[in-house]
Amino acid sequence: MDHFVVSARKYRPATFDTVVGQGHVTQTLKNAIRSNHLAHAFLFCGPRGVGKTTCARILAKTINCQNMTAEVEPCNQCDSCLAFNNSSSFNIYELDAASNNSVEDIRGLVDQVRYAPQGAKYKIYIIDEVHMLSPAAFNAFLKTLEEPPPYAIFILATTEKHKILPTILSRCQIFDFKRIRVQDSVDHLKSICAKEGINAEDDAMHVVAQKAEGALRDALSIFDRIVSFSGNHITYHDVITNLNILDYDYYFRIINLFYGQDLAKTMLLFDEILGKGFDAHQFLIGISEHLRNLLMCKDSQTVKLMEVSENVAQRYLEQSKAIPASFILNALNIVNQFDINYKSSKNQRLHVELCLMKLCYLQSLIDTKNLVADNGSDKKKTDIASETVSKLVTTPAISSVAPVVKVPPASLTQKLGNLSVIKNKVAEQQAIQKAQTEQEEKKVAPKEIDAFAFDKHWKTYMQMVSAQGKPSLFAVYKTIKPQIENNKVQLEVSHKGELTQAEEDRLNLLSFLKEQLDNRSIYIEIVLAKEEKQEKTYYTNKDKFEAMANENPALNELRMKLGLEIE
Repeated sequence: MDHFVVSARKYRPATFDTVVGQGHVTQTLKNAIRSNHLAHAFLFCGPRGVGKTTCARILAKTINCQNMTAEVEPCNQCDSCLAFNNSSSFNIYELDAASNNSVEDIRGLVDQVRYAPQGAKYKIYIIDEVHMLSPAAFNAFLKTLEEPPPYAIFILATTEKHKILPTILSRCQIFDFKRIRVQDSVDHLKSICAKEGINAEDDAMHVVAQKAEGALRDALSIFDRIVSFSGNHITYHDVITNLNILDYDYYFRIINLFYGQDLAKTMLLFDEILGKGFDAHQFLIGISEHLRNLLMCKDSQTVKLMEVSENVAQRYLEQSKAIPASFILNALNIVNQFDINYKSSKNQRLHVELCLMKLCYLQSLIDTKNLVADNGSDKKKTDIASETVSKLVTTPAISSVAPVVKVPPASLTQKLGNLSVIKNKVAEQQAIQKAQTEQEEKKVAPKEIDAFAFDKHWKTYMQMVSAQGKPSLFAVYKTIKPQIENNKVQLEVSHKGELTQAEEDRLNLLSFLKEQLDNRSIYIEIVLAKEEKQEKTYYTNKDKFEAMANENPALNELRMKLGLEIE
């Protein structure tokens, strides 16, 4: 049985030209070697699996090559290259700082620097994961890094540049490695498939590259895993099954259901997805990514930003033509807000279902908003409906999500609204009614009020107020002694709080008195009593409470609800 070598090692680049996706780094290094402008210290930094250590080894191998090619590549035939390929070079040292991060390890390396190279031009020290060195080790290394012998070159590699001391950074020539593009990873995987005699679908390789998230080493590890699962024929279905990835088809289907306002099928499809073991949060993230890709398809210049295969890209283009950008933008905003609040939700399945419900009725809300705006006959109604639709579209907090009901656009505008609009409408109607009442009172001939009958009906009205569960208003009326003059009833209150409550009930009281006394000319005047010049001194708890209750009638209401007595 042959010894198996993983693809990440078997197809590890051996020359600058074979490095994938880091042309800005390899070209700079080749130019520096060609012009003999090599720095004494390099720092390669970037995400994992993008070629930092690989480039460090190629650089070390190239600058010590005895027969360098015209393209500035190692010959792989000289003694130095052969020794490096066999891991027996005495002039190239590799140190893993993750396990050799003490001061003693660095002092041992510094002691070796004093010895000249054997049969080569340079001694190269590659220190991987250099950010793992302790502060004391960094300080022990500092002087040597700043003034090394002319034959010594240090190549440091790290995934976390921010953890390295600024004094180290200032002594190095820094190269930032970038994540590998999906297409670059796909091309590299295809070349390996061709060498290994493996037949792989383009869609399958794209999924592998996307799953690796820019790390080519991860992509090769996933590739080996898929080959073990599928053999020499890799299909898209095999990849998504092995990697437990939700099929693109689900997202295309559910977006069509959203736009078609089919809530029942949407809920059933979501249940099917959960039944297959997929995570609801990842499904939510997948919807947002799908919507983002649809938005990219709206402009020919941004289509290239989708890192998908040609087959899938064509499906995106077809779906984006059928769905307007306004729907996609509003849907993307809704999903984003629900994604933010997902982890704080107590019932996460319901949280996602609420998101799906909103998305199902999103188009009807947008259509209604446009319909109301087009009418233009009632400016205020248009503003209210537009504001309400916008809030329903953009606010996903569970506490504020009302049950979604699919209704015809004509009746929907009557049901939409918010508390502030309703409050303003009520206040406006009360003001109109008050003005009409005053005008009517002026038109009716004055008729004197019967004092005896008034006193009887006043007590009856107070009992009605108490029976209606308005103890605060009852307490206000209890302290008032109405003054009657011809057809005018004057109510004198002690402070502004009582004035507000009496004014709010004024129309009710006036209507009651007119009917009971059969007098349409009655007029009610509510006035604020003049403040006393000398403040009263309160001695008992009862006096103090009555004073506070006069300022805030809610206290008296609370006392009555709790059945408390003030001693």
